[in-house]
Amino acid sequence: MPALITRMGKRLRKLIERPGSAELTRYEALLPAIGELEAELEGLTDTELTERAGKLRLEAVFKDDQLVEVCALGREAARRALDERAFDVQLLGTMGLLTGHVVQMETGEGKTLAGALAAAGYAIQGKRVHVTTVNDYLARRDAEWMKPVYDLLGVSVGWVEPALTRDERREAYGKEVTYGAVSEIGFDVLRDRLVTRVEELAQPEPEVAIIDEADSVLVDEARVPLVMAGSVDHAVADVEVANVVRRLRLGLHYETDSDGRNAWLTTAGASVVEKSLGGIDLYGDSGSDRLAAVNVALHAHALLTRDVDYIVRDGKVHLINTSRGRIAELQRWPDGLQAAVEAKEQLAATDRGEILDSITVQALMARYPQVAGMTGTAVAVAEQLREFYKLEVAVIPPNKPNVREDRPDRIFASPSHKLRAIETEIREVHETGRPILVGTQDVAESEELAEKLAKVDLPCVVLNARNDAEEAAIIAEAGTYGAVTVSTQMAGRGTDIRLGGADGKDRERVAELGGLHVIGTARYPSSRLDGQLRGRSGRQGDPGSAVFFASLNDELVLSNAPDVPEGIHADDESGEIEDSAAQRQINHAQRVAEGVHLEIHRNTWRYTRLIEHQRNELLAHRDKLLRTDLAVEKLKEAAPKRLAELEEALDEEPLAQVCREVMLFHLDELWSDHLAYLTDVRESIHLRAIARETPLDEFHRLAIPEFHKIIPAIEERSVQTLEDAEITDDGVDVAASGVRRPSSTWTYLVHDSPFDSDFEQTLKQVRSLMKRGRD
Repeated sequence: MPALITRMGKRLRKLIERPGSAELTRYEALLPAIGELEAELEGLTDTELTERAGKLRLEAVFKDDQLVEVCALGREAARRALDERAFDVQLLGTMGLLTGHVVQMETGEGKTLAGALAAAGYAIQGKRVHVTTVNDYLARRDAEWMKPVYDLLGVSVGWVEPALTRDERREAYGKEVTYGAVSEIGFDVLRDRLVTRVEELAQPEPEVAIIDEADSVLVDEARVPLVMAGSVDHAVADVEVANVVRRLRLGLHYETDSDGRNAWLTTAGASVVEKSLGGIDLYGDSGSDRLAAVNVALHAHALLTRDVDYIVRDGKVHLINTSRGRIAELQRWPDGLQAAVEAKEQLAATDRGEILDSITVQALMARYPQVAGMTGTAVAVAEQLREFYKLEVAVIPPNKPNVREDRPDRIFASPSHKLRAIETEIREVHETGRPILVGTQDVAESEELAEKLAKVDLPCVVLNARNDAEEAAIIAEAGTYGAVTVSTQMAGRGTDIRLGGADGKDRERVAELGGLHVIGTARYPSSRLDGQLRGRSGRQGDPGSAVFFASLNDELVLSNAPDVPEGIHADDESGEIEDSAAQRQINHAQRVAEGVHLEIHRNTWRYTRLIEHQRNELLAHRDKLLRTDLAVEKLKEAAPKRLAELEEALDEEPLAQVCREVMLFHLDELWSDHLAYLTDVRESIHLRAIARETPLDEFHRLAIPEFHKIIPAIEERSVQTLEDAEITDDGVDVAASGVRRPSSTWTYLVHDSPFDSDFEQTLKQVRSLMKRGRD
């Protein structure tokens, strides 16, 4: 009867589709059969093991006997290559990935190996697999780490990273399994969309994506566009304007909105700026150019903070990926904002660019016919994974029970009271010898805390965007006896914290003291980020503890739930609050932040669906132009006389390539123009909500007719280019007719998403109008 009740409970849970409801019963039933193959496989030589894997002929949908064979071969390969026998729970994770789930496995449970065995299974099935990670370091580390396993299974593996050449990228993507940061793979997609010869393509058609830190990639970063830009000219930052704006003061000369996304001059501020710039009229026709420069300089001055949004290293501005706490390599702000920040920091300006193409992470993942993922915190976003990606979560139990002690939040009236309590907590725990990991919100806070600890003889190691290259070594030693490690966001760090340090020599000593103690200096905007920090302690059944410190004046509360209920009292001396209403307020603020994020994600999805449909339609046309003689056929039809002249001057293939390059140039240029048009529409359309029009419907009404003009315009412009082009001894000089590709390109993530909620955008516009009216 109990077994029947258990089965009924599982079926009921699946029926109502609760988060984390994917059935594991099928996979659990296969574990004995996998175990029975161990002795047989141990008797094989390495060559025989490889041959056995190579003889597998796996069907499009894995059958039970095939899952058993793949897992058994993978376990044996890992045992030989890594001296690691995969736990049953790791094989459950592998089977979950092979059947298209997002598997939730706690930190330290071996996701890397589970993902590698699944990737090998898909590769043996004959599919090209991309294993996407959250940064370039992990991509290379995991590929090199798992390579001996892949070799034994007869599967080739490579990785991509920013330093690779085009040929090296092509070689890496030619492997059966390719590891890469999700952003780097996305940027390669954008680069491939600009090639003019088939042999220049780096990526083959994608088939399977296995996503590490799936919740972070698919949810946290889903709304962020990856952008490819091309150089237009050298950016000329208005240094005079930057110097004027640097002297402006918040509340007197300018105001910002509560969420820190908009800034505007007050009447007093406009007067100061106009006088400082020689008595110009900012709001007159003659001052419009300077007004644009003032606005972008004000954004850089008021809304972007050094050591929070960016750092300055080696004389350059480097963006910080706020969800990672790391340098965002090869990324920048668009147009004049990058130059404005450089002027703010009194650095030389870099090239200005125009957007050539862009893609969101969500659209990037939609390119793969099959997607699976793994993370330690998927259940909290299971509904979003189902809504946006049609993915189900499978919760894998830990190999050993989690015995970590998660202590209640300690809440204080002010940040200063909170900081004193954190210092006391660190000192008291450090005196016992227990290792401590402190999770902070940003670079500035991590360094401020480190300075305060140093003043009271509590030295620590800091891990943030300034030293992220050393992160693996820092994290590996964070479990050492007496260690104090202060870090920014821990999500996706990818290295386990072993008690006793990397070599584990003091493991028993540290375990007897209580293991790793984790301290959060504030609650994060997402409960999952809290969980990822906590999860650094208590891996594989280790002892450990975690506690978060919070204040009713933390940024999370001020931005999302500032109306704190009256009657909440703090201790006069310590400032600590015991009232449960304070905890409810902080929890409420976090839920509001998560709700805002979800609405932005939904809005991104609504607007980008049309853009992606248009992009895919145009890309299909581009692919035909690239791979066939369609360009020659179209231009011969549109300009027969001019093509006849060109045929006399050029051989067949050179002529085809000239026509191809001309049409591809105009296609790419018109798509870039279309994206700029859509951005203008998107930024202004929310005012229509005031007139009770539906912004999304209006967006579609304006975007669709404009898109339908592109293909006819490609042909018209291409004909004109060939008509104007001069025939020389070297061929056809189309460059003189304006067909010039950018001299350089670069990639970046748009730091502020243009896809906020309709309500938020409308509210911002109304605030701005009201502010101007009052001024």
